[in-house]
Amino acid sequence: MNDVRFDYTGSRVLVTGGTSGIGHAIATAFAAAGATVTITGTRASAADYDTDVADFAYRRVEMTEPESIDALAGSIDELDVLVNNAGANFPGGRDEWGPDVFAEALMLNLAGPMRLTVACRDLLRASAAPGGGSVTNVVSMSAFRATPIVPGYASAKSGLITLTRNLAALWVGDGIRVNAVAPGLIDTPMTSPMASLPQLLDEQLAHIPMGRMGTPDEVAGAVLFLSSSAAGYVTGHTLAVDGGYLIV
Repeated sequence: MNDVRFDYTGSRVLVTGGTSGIGHAIATAFAAAGATVTITGTRASAADYDTDVADFAYRRVEMTEPESIDALAGSIDELDVLVNNAGANFPGGRDEWGPDVFAEALMLNLAGPMRLTVACRDLLRASAAPGGGSVTNVVSMSAFRATPIVPGYASAKSGLITLTRNLAALWVGDGIRVNAVAPGLIDTPMTSPMASLPQLLDEQLAHIPMGRMGTPDEVAGAVLFLSSSAAGYVTGHTLAVDGGYLIV
C-alpha cells in the first residue's frame, strides 16, 4: 500500500491561521500524527469558529500588530515546528493598489510572519526533534506569476520565499531548517468564490496539467514531510504543491 505516515509524538507545533482551509488541514495532520498543536486565529476564542478545533490549543493573534505577535511568541514554552500559514489578500476588502492597503498586505503576509519566526528562534534552537527545529512558510503561486489583482499579497509571498532562503542560511548553525510550500489552486474557503465565476475557474484549471484543484490535505502532507527527519537535509527550499501549474 502506497501510504506514508509520520510520527510526531512529543513534538510541539504552532500553526498560524489554523482555523480553516490549509492551516486547519496542516494542524489536523500534525495532531493525527501525535503532536501537541497550537493554532492561531483572529477571533476571541476557539468557540467562535464553525470548524472543529477541539484537538488544538488556541491563541488569538493579529498578524498586523507587533504587540500581539510578541505576546503569542511569549506564550509558547516549547516549540519544534512553526508553520507560518496565516495570511490573506484584500485586507479589509480593500484595493491593494492603494499604498496604505499595499503596506498592510506586506505586514500581514510578510513582516508579521518574519517577526513571529525571529521571536521563536530560541525555542526552535532548543528543539531536540530529529532533524532539528523546523519552520515552514506557506507562500503562493502569486509569488511566481504576475497577479495584478493582489499586488501586495503577491509581493509579500515573493518576499517570504526570499526570507525563507535567508533564514535557512542564517540559522543553519542553530540546527533550524527553514523551508516553504507554495500551494497552487487549492479547494478552500478562500478560493470558493471562484465556483460562481466559471470563466475564471476554467482559466486557472487550464494552467494545471492535472486538471483539478488540489486539496488542503495534499498541502498538509508536504508540510509534514518538510518538518520531519526525512527532510533533514532540506533547507531553504520552496516546494510547489500545484498539480504542475508552474510548468505550463
